[in-house]
Amino acid sequence: MRVDVTPDTPTMRWEDLHGAARGVVYRLLSGQDESLAQALHDGGWQGKSLKPVGVAGPLFVGAPHRKGVYTTSGEGSVWFGSPVPEIASVLVRALASCEELVWGATRLRVRGLAMDMDTALPAGERLVELETVTPVVLKHESRNLLPGDEHYLDRLQHNLAHKADLLGLPAPRGVRVLEAGPRRRFTVRGAPRIGARVRVSMEADGRFANAVRAWGLGLDTIQGFGWVR
Repeated sequence: MRVDVTPDTPTMRWEDLHGAARGVVYRLLSGQDESLAQALHDGGWQGKSLKPVGVAGPLFVGAPHRKGVYTTSGEGSVWFGSPVPEIASVLVRALASCEELVWGATRLRVRGLAMDMDTALPAGERLVELETVTPVVLKHESRNLLPGDEHYLDRLQHNLAHKADLLGLPAPRGVRVLEAGPRRRFTVRGAPRIGARVRVSMEADGRFANAVRAWGLGLDTIQGFGWVR
């Protein structure tokens, strides 16, 4: 789900970019289904700690580059998704009636909502490439991992298999990192989130590839990390 937005400020606080995402998602869900939002917040989904929601943004077309500042433009977008129909339908209802997203200290006026269904893959295993537009967060024994670190592929494979198990789909195989971006560090709720954008390949069922596109790679997808382009 792509939400087209216009901000009320020429810049955003860097700490709001990922720090505000979780609150935005829960406010949207609570406005339509408070019990679902509370259950997801408190315990995850279907007895597992995973929260099958992804979000990315705000992203702004043509925003000027200024060192140390996250600049905006009149053409912004925020992406939301979930591989779980019950959650996705609540998000759609919430966004369809939403006139404004309060993203930290910035207000984003909603100009329109579009559903992205054109690239859905059919069932059946195939070689899939996925590229993220936000950093992928992974950890091993509480240590943040970056592409090329010893346990990176193991933890990415584990995370994907964990998500596949929740959705009742076959786990992907042969995960490889084809390309990685620079190290990025954010502070979310007082704790560091360190990762890098990646382009990966894997042998995966088309249904799982669709699910990951609506959910994201790695940890903290509800905070805007690991969103797939």
